[in-house]
Amino acid sequence: MRLDITESSLPVYEALASKTRLEMLQILSQGESNIKELAEALGLSSVIIGKHINQLEKAGLITTRRIPGKAGTQRLAKILAEELNVVLSQGQNRGYQYRQEVPIGHYNRFNVAPTCGLATASDYIGNFDEPKYFMDTLKAEAGILWFTKGFLEYQVPNLLQANQEPESLRLSLEISSEYPGWKEDWPSDITFSLNGVELCTWRSPGDFADRRGNYTPSWWSSEINQYGLLLTIDVREDGVFIDDEQVSKVSLSEITNDLQDFWNLKIAVKEDAEKVGGITLFGKDFGDYDQSIVFLTSYRPKYMSESR
Repeated sequence: MRLDITESSLPVYEALASKTRLEMLQILSQGESNIKELAEALGLSSVIIGKHINQLEKAGLITTRRIPGKAGTQRLAKILAEELNVVLSQGQNRGYQYRQEVPIGHYNRFNVAPTCGLATASDYIGNFDEPKYFMDTLKAEAGILWFTKGFLEYQVPNLLQANQEPESLRLSLEISSEYPGWKEDWPSDITFSLNGVELCTWRSPGDFADRRGNYTPSWWSSEINQYGLLLTIDVREDGVFIDDEQVSKVSLSEITNDLQDFWNLKIAVKEDAEKVGGITLFGKDFGDYDQSIVFLTSYRPKYMSESR
């Protein structure tokens, strides 16, 4: 996992700032363990351990799954990120950024198929499974939206000036699959494109509602989508990366070769995808993360590049 000194890495630093959670990670580094075993090893209650588990999972350091047990189901935890790389400095000529947060309802084009729908922090928008409501005037206030296949397209203003050279692009959003109700084992192949160039296809593992989302409003049913995974996609000159693992050879220059006034972002589940498991997007007021779609552009003044 690659960390930096921006706000997007804060959940990881907060998760590590606890002696108890560090001890839990030490135990999990030896292999998968359930909450009861962790509680006994650390001399704490299962309730307290469960809260620590939630924070570690929110930070992307561990993952959990439920399996049948003697007294109902048990929750097993295992290490997800085996190595952390912290980048404190991008070099003498780096460190300039534009950060833009785009509400999930601010798409300008769409084509979606049921099951589908939207909701604000206080109510549903229109009726379920009627794509026409994706053009409802309330869509700008959406805190959650979902569909089985199709796409959404967003236009994000390109803030780069003529004397600024892009160095990397980072896309961050909370996302999961879409299942009628919920199903944590429900993979979906979700494709991301930028400026007409396909960046990568990421496989979402499922649709989650085994617990309530940290920000999910109280009126929202506990039997449907509660939270997603915080996905971070980095586009650099040496390729496209998710959690510092290369997933595509598409280079930054392919995206920025002919820059216009907007970045055009497309999020899709293709009809011919291997796993057509839908998309759920979480914005503010829903899910585990208090954010919408975050678009981070890192750049350097061109004169710095030319003076080398």
